[in-house]
Amino acid sequence: MMFVKAFIVGGVICALTQILMDKTKMMPGRIMVLLVCLGTLLSAVGLYEPLVDYAGAGASVPLTGFGNVLWKGMKKAIDANGLLGIFLGGFQACAAGVSAAIIFGYIASWIFNPKMKKK
Repeated sequence: MMFVKAFIVGGVICALTQILMDKTKMMPGRIMVLLVCLGTLLSAVGLYEPLVDYAGAGASVPLTGFGNVLWKGMKKAIDANGLLGIFLGGFQACAAGVSAAIIFGYIASWIFNPKMKKK
């Protein structure tokens, strides 16, 4: 049943994002930033963590989940380091994931030789 919950919640997040991409003139980069900020905001008010508990990877894998991880890292670092934690917490919480994405993306670019699409 956990897989069904993850599929439904993750699918709803992705479907809403696709609607946003199709129905607005927002660039994909801005939509990605919007999703991370939305995840951070929902985490700050206590609404995103129950969704992660319910749906697991369906809520933690999309970009809103990245915002959730940023918030949790900042909150922990603020408790430990005060105001300086605002700057340190997000980096410490997400360092492994961001590093892995950069490294594996670089390796994939060597293997598959990506090219820009022609319009």
